[in-house]
Amino acid sequence: MRAKVIIMGAAGRDFHNFNVYFRNNANYEVVAFTATQIPNIEGRKYPPALAGKLYPRGVDIHPESDLPRLISEFGVEQVVFAYSDIPHVEVMHKASLVNAEGADFRLMGSNQTALKAKVPVIAICAVRTGSGKSQTTRAVASVLRSKGRRVVAIRHPMPYGDLEKQAVQRFATYEDLDKHDCTIEEREEYEPHIDKGIIVYAGVDYEKILRQAEQEAEVILWDGGNNDTPFYVPDLHIVVADPHRAGHGKAYHPGESNIRMADIVVINKVDTAEPDKVVAVKKVIAELNPAAQVVTAGSPLTVEDSAAINGKRVLVIEDGPTVTHGEMAFGAGLIAAKNAGAKDIIDPRPFAVGSIKATFEKYSHLEKVLPAMGYGSRQVAELEETINSSNCDVVVSGTPIDLTRVLGKVNKTIVRVKYDLQVIGEPTLEQMLDGF
Repeated sequence: MRAKVIIMGAAGRDFHNFNVYFRNNANYEVVAFTATQIPNIEGRKYPPALAGKLYPRGVDIHPESDLPRLISEFGVEQVVFAYSDIPHVEVMHKASLVNAEGADFRLMGSNQTALKAKVPVIAICAVRTGSGKSQTTRAVASVLRSKGRRVVAIRHPMPYGDLEKQAVQRFATYEDLDKHDCTIEEREEYEPHIDKGIIVYAGVDYEKILRQAEQEAEVILWDGGNNDTPFYVPDLHIVVADPHRAGHGKAYHPGESNIRMADIVVINKVDTAEPDKVVAVKKVIAELNPAAQVVTAGSPLTVEDSAAINGKRVLVIEDGPTVTHGEMAFGAGLIAAKNAGAKDIIDPRPFAVGSIKATFEKYSHLEKVLPAMGYGSRQVAELEETINSSNCDVVVSGTPIDLTRVLGKVNKTIVRVKYDLQVIGEPTLEQMLDGF
């Protein structure tokens, strides 16, 4: 008999593990996915067209809160944990719940889930969400392209729409973003690459994505999501650490795995972090992976119009995942607003509506920044209403995208903050990649 399995996920690693290991495996029957972290995923179905011949009716996706009932109802033998950016202690709480229901709790490693490419792969991953993976990916791409290499980025999945239509996605223009009806989170990852002339692939079926991307790439850059490990076997594995969350390298899953696997660890944001925090990160790296090459870098900020901020009451908008499940209370926007002489940083919570208000209730550490939540048109409209209702003079946006392309009519001036990776000292990125 086939062993009955549930995969716990968040519409990313869970689908990948299913596709690579379980989809055509006659030893297992995946009876359900559970979903968390991302709104509006549960209640849907992993479609038959993607699920394969063993699953002619597809696989239902349930809220994670249903897990105990599902284990009992289906007689589940194994529960596979397959999402990221979660404290180690929380992982073990979930393991304890699963074991208490009588099922095995399983974490799958790269030998079973990482695909091998036909061209070289450089993976850029992180210790935590918001450490600076994407800016590092852009910097690596810039070096490779300056050497005449054809580079394609493949981004960790964010399939929040029609899964069948999103199986393989290719983004080269802003029109592609509109065509695929991308959420704000997706745009935050794809737009900066498009601005640099870098083609980005994403979707659901990462073997099909890989085989298509190989046709136009000499080097593939794996642009990771959250603090997940790579979906492809890397020839060079770069991991970004954030000294603003100095001890998290030993405290979060699977960020610790990334540090242990890394060839190079980039300690980012040293220009805004306290020196003792940078030292603390170096100690974690030395303990977990003393063979890793350590590089320090900053994220210098560029503000479109500093004069528009000086002396004003400011609403700060930050990248959503960084300040929600990434647990940061601030980002580039808040730093830039203070540096530019903002008179006051307003509290956005009194103006929040709908799901934006619910986000503040869930993430109670947020007091001075508004997360750029936009999973669907309704939430985008609620974000817009929150901005328009805010009692401020100007909005400072620390998200990597032009929010005016997504929002409808905003009654405030929006000043954008941009940031790129700047390696400090040696080895430089060029030197590291010459060795690669």
